[in-house]
Amino acid sequence: MDVSHILDGLNDAQREAVAAPMQNLLVLAGAGSGKTRVLVHRIAWLMETENLSPSSIMAVTFTNKAAKEMRGRIEQLLDIPARSLWFGTFHGIAHRFLRAHSRDAKLPENFQILDSDDQLRIVKRIMREFNVDETRWPPKQVQSFINSKKDEGIRAAYLPPTHSQYDHTLAEIYKQYEAQCQQSGMVDFGELLLRSHELWLNNPALLAHYQDRFRYLLVDEFQDTNTIQYAWLRVLAGDRIPIMVVGDDDQSIYGWRGAKIENIQQFQFDFASPLVVKLEQNYRSTSTILKAANTLIANNGDRLGKDLWTNGNEGEPIDLYAAFNEQDEANYIADRISSWVDQGRQRSDSAILYRSNAQSRVLEEFLIRQAIPYRIYGGLRFYDRQEIRNAVAYLRLVFYRHDDAAFERVVNVPTRGVGNKTVSDLRVHAREQSISLWQACVERLQLGLIKGKAKQSLTQFIDLIDSLSAEQDQISLAQLTEQAITRSGLKDFHANEKGEKGQARLENLNELLTAARDFSVDNDDDDEELTPLAAFIAQAALDAGEQQADEHQDCVQMMTLHSAKGLEFPLVLMAGMEEGLFPHQMSMEDPSRLSEERRLCYVGVTRAMEKLIITYAESRRLYGQEKFNPVSRFVREIPADLMQEVRIKNSVSMPVSFAASQSSSFGEESAEFHLGQVVNHAKFGEGTVLNYEGQGSHARIQVNFFDHGSKWLVLSYAKLEAV
Repeated sequence: MDVSHILDGLNDAQREAVAAPMQNLLVLAGAGSGKTRVLVHRIAWLMETENLSPSSIMAVTFTNKAAKEMRGRIEQLLDIPARSLWFGTFHGIAHRFLRAHSRDAKLPENFQILDSDDQLRIVKRIMREFNVDETRWPPKQVQSFINSKKDEGIRAAYLPPTHSQYDHTLAEIYKQYEAQCQQSGMVDFGELLLRSHELWLNNPALLAHYQDRFRYLLVDEFQDTNTIQYAWLRVLAGDRIPIMVVGDDDQSIYGWRGAKIENIQQFQFDFASPLVVKLEQNYRSTSTILKAANTLIANNGDRLGKDLWTNGNEGEPIDLYAAFNEQDEANYIADRISSWVDQGRQRSDSAILYRSNAQSRVLEEFLIRQAIPYRIYGGLRFYDRQEIRNAVAYLRLVFYRHDDAAFERVVNVPTRGVGNKTVSDLRVHAREQSISLWQACVERLQLGLIKGKAKQSLTQFIDLIDSLSAEQDQISLAQLTEQAITRSGLKDFHANEKGEKGQARLENLNELLTAARDFSVDNDDDDEELTPLAAFIAQAALDAGEQQADEHQDCVQMMTLHSAKGLEFPLVLMAGMEEGLFPHQMSMEDPSRLSEERRLCYVGVTRAMEKLIITYAESRRLYGQEKFNPVSRFVREIPADLMQEVRIKNSVSMPVSFAASQSSSFGEESAEFHLGQVVNHAKFGEGTVLNYEGQGSHARIQVNFFDHGSKWLVLSYAKLEAV
């Protein structure tokens, strides 16, 4: 069999990984080294040379988008359909297991997935029922505690004993939360992994069945796995299924949300005799950028070790700009992007990266001033939007009446006269009778325990859900979705909202209809068949949290450094490179957190393909305070011969009147000021002009204010007045 086409175009290291024997395999894939290509060609190699069937291969990714891309590339490479491949996220595959074995997992057949908002609602309800002080135990922190324990594989029953009232209360809320989810047939995202892990541990015959079925496992972005995901893989693989993991310890940046860098470091000890292959040839960045990245990350200890290199050109030096303050920094960044566009480049080929979301405000302000379109990447996601959550909640109730979270979310949305007291009475009734809120509502209506406006509204609500349910088999998913949106009143409610917000929400609801029209059920031969509604609801829950690709105009991309992982841009501008901001103040005294900050900087540097610009501010007003922080240690760790400092003007002082010797590009603002003159500032009051430097929009002036001391101000927006 000729399989040479599978290896065509691969470099030596890529070939070694793709054509490795059927054994455990650790691929250390540096930034821009073609890891997805290696994964895809490895799967094709196994199918062609080892005669593995698609259904005997499982590939785990961190996003559904990545899984879909890999499936499509396999189909293109081998010219065969790849529907039976087990490609998906950890949560998606775990959901598939639990759906197939719900009885063994002690779940109802129609169990529902809780999203984050519904989970928080349940936590708040439990806290109200047990009179827990929300000021001492904020609900979001309680929710985070529950999720972190599930990510660590720890049930409430197995929390260590404590004498702390605070910890004891958290444990009790967790215990009640588990009980209510079990009673209602609900699972959150953490439960998907934890429950399927327990399913295998408690059912050896079922585990053996899947270990016989799967011949090879592959895992992408392995450095981002958490405790339960690693345990899940170890149990499934056992000593029977070889596993290939692909990752980069130098790009492990999600420790704050549970990712364990120790997993990729421990792999060689927990999985028998793995082959280790390093992908170090980079196909993205210039040699200068890669040298900077290598030198930077070498300051971290406990690395598995690799050095990126390229056959490409050396490229331009890295530009380093020392701004006077955050406004000057933003103005400079906007100017550089304008120059980039003037050279015939696309705005969308440029990205502004920053450590904290709070930094974006000033950057946005100056982009708007210069009429530069921009987009905040990683904004509110489609299925996280309020109107979409509400519409999907109606569909969830149509499918499964006993979905308490969905019932509570929309029983009074749009407002229909069902007050908090009525809903509270329903909760009490449901808890006392161990039934769902839907059942409690029906029973209390039948018993005549609900009066007035609430009785009429709840009767109409029950009738609406019942009628939609009766129609679901006679109409399409899109028609059902449209009926739910229209007859629930959601459409009219948002149509009556004033301004752009209502219009945007209507457009989002229309996009949900489009999603319903385009949706197709992907049932596999060995799985029980899902109805379109059931599959659509499950997919909506699983897709929540993934960035939706919207059509938009050519614009600058703005994002946090965490959001930038996996992306690349010809021009990258890294802003706010100061001690206390990046590395973050909270990480500077903790060696492990400082190492992660350095990895985050490494990720930022390696996003740049052609040009990297680094900026920092000598003073910065952030979080309501003015800081004078030195340049980041990460900048100092980059070799000086790879950088060039940008100077707006070589001369830094002028001994005579500004106007006498200043070029016209300095601006008319300068004409009335001279050294020694008394000026007034709206905030700092009166002061004396000491110095000035720079030209044009970057010109700045030094004033010794009588009450606030000496300050450098950017003249174009200081709005000084002569006294």
